[in-house]
Amino acid sequence: MIVTHLSLSDFRNYTTAEVALVAGANLFVGSNGQGKTNLVESLGYLSTLGSHRVSVDHAMIRQGAESAIIRARLQHGDRQVLTEVQLNRSAPNRAQVNRSVIKTRELPRYFSSVLFAPEDLSLIRGEPSGRRRFLDELLVLRSPRISGVIGDYERVVKQRNSLLKSARASGIKETQLGTLEIWDDRLVTLGSELIEARTTLVAQLLPEVAAAYTAIAGEDHHARLASQLSILAGNADLDDEDPAAPSALRRDRLTAEDAAAGFREALVRLRRSELDRGITLVGPHRDDLVLELNGLPAKGYASHGESWSFALALKLASATLLRRESMSGDPVLMLDDVFAELDESRRLRLAAAVEDFEQVLITAAVYADVPEQLTGNTVRIAHGTIVGDAE
Repeated sequence: MIVTHLSLSDFRNYTTAEVALVAGANLFVGSNGQGKTNLVESLGYLSTLGSHRVSVDHAMIRQGAESAIIRARLQHGDRQVLTEVQLNRSAPNRAQVNRSVIKTRELPRYFSSVLFAPEDLSLIRGEPSGRRRFLDELLVLRSPRISGVIGDYERVVKQRNSLLKSARASGIKETQLGTLEIWDDRLVTLGSELIEARTTLVAQLLPEVAAAYTAIAGEDHHARLASQLSILAGNADLDDEDPAAPSALRRDRLTAEDAAAGFREALVRLRRSELDRGITLVGPHRDDLVLELNGLPAKGYASHGESWSFALALKLASATLLRRESMSGDPVLMLDDVFAELDESRRLRLAAAVEDFEQVLITAAVYADVPEQLTGNTVRIAHGTIVGDAE
């Protein structure tokens, strides 16, 4: 699938923007702060209903405007689809496909993309919550129904925590324990399904990440992944969300049945601690994705360049999984301000790794930073305006 045209109204710093795109590489060039990232952010929103930069939609609406519109014409073979979303400050967002109104949550079914941005460095150096979110967003792209499981699980954790806090504050009552067991059942049912989905995904990502990292950094570097599961950790009642307990690490899939058994055992073992502290101490909300480089944890040991390459490898591996399963062609691959952070050899390796995707969108402040084979369709941007081809 490719985007043939992007149209924006009152989005970020764009009053209006009309951008024609082609198959293969498309390069947006402009000084920092001119609006390059806003273009890829808008397309990322169409496929995920979220921004990689802000947590609220109204932040993407141009100052002084009440709404913003993102409209993209998509093409796969002979089929064309016009997708549109309107972001509103004081009303629900609205979406259309081929001018027919649809539910906004259905929009990602029509468009798939993978975006790498500087913020993704936090996948390597940041907190476990960011890595959990990375896995869950990829799960939803591959199977939209899992978003319901994730949302239901988060609600159960919130309700269960409220009950635990109430029990701690008022003293434990028999009725509260009975209600807690009901929430335990929901927690285990939903959490086990999510654990199975995540561990299956990690096992599938493992060879793709290893291959992508080697392609970017060279054959003398070895990247690996593992699921760190709180239900298997003997010290899961510690405050530290990253205990790195070897017994909690898995590189293979854990079935929902096995996860449920381990989950229930952990809840029994930690009942006293949970009641004392008033929080749910085990489950997918406390798991992590462990990243290793040459046998050492990437977090804390990897250099800036290695961390950057690892984060890139995670996104390239995601795109590879999506393209393998898609009935509508490759996801659109978007690389925001990547090449300035790489040395010359890694720039060339990355260009070779991405040039066979159906469409790649690249942003750069300096035209010369981008390898020549990725500069075929280059657009210059200044002050929120598309000003023409780069020289």
